This record gives sequence, structure tokens and C-alpha cells, in this order.
Amino acid sequence: MKRAIYTLASAALFAPVFLVSAQGITDPGGGAGDFERLLKNILDFINDVLIPFIIGIGFLVFVWGMFKYFIAGGSDEEKQKEGKSLMIYATLGFVLIVIFWGVVNLLASSTGLEDDRQLDDIPQVPTI
Repeated sequence: MKRAIYTLASAALFAPVFLVSAQGITDPGGGAGDFERLLKNILDFINDVLIPFIIGIGFLVFVWGMFKYFIAGGSDEEKQKEGKSLMIYATLGFVLIVIFWGVVNLLASSTGLEDDRQLDDIPQVPTI
């Protein structure tokens, strides 16, 4: 049962990556432009969808841990321990996702992938 859940969760996480990579790669000449566009699409997906989604899940886990610790665990020490461990795991998850986000953006900035504007895209003042 756990294996099926893990398989479904991993498929749900990686399915949008394939969808993002399938759109927008239409350069008939092929070459490095397609690969660069693919990497930009993956980077945009990570920064715009994946990171906020994981942070939202971590926030919900943290709130659930607070609920179990303060409200449901009122006098039951076992529920308080469960709530405390959920809050600790959520905090560690926040730290790890911020580190992952920083590494992704560091790699993107060092390879020049984060700069979407090109000189041709900048509007110019018409000259007479």
C-alpha cells in the first residue's frame, strides 16, 4: 500500500515537468536553443509551482502539529509528542526547501538561465 502511494505521489510530482517541457519547444533547427528553453521551463516550474506547493504543504503540517500539540493533546502526552515531532519535521522541511531553492537559483544565475530578457526584447525609443 505504501509503495503504491509513493508511486502515485512521485508520478504526480513529475507529471507537470513533462508537461512544461512539452510546451514551447518548437524550434525546427534544433540545437542548444531547445535545451536552454527546456531548462528555463523547468526552472520556472520549480520557482513558480513546486517551491510554493511544498512550502504550503509544510505550513499545513506545521499547523496540524500545533493542533495536535495544543488542542488535541491537551493532557495526553503521547499526542503532544506527535504534535511536537510534526512541528520539528515541518521546520526542518522549511529549512531544506529554502536551501534547495537557493541552490537552484544559484545554479540558474551562474549559468545565465534566470535572465529571460534579451536585447531584442527591450523596447527601443524610435529615432528620426
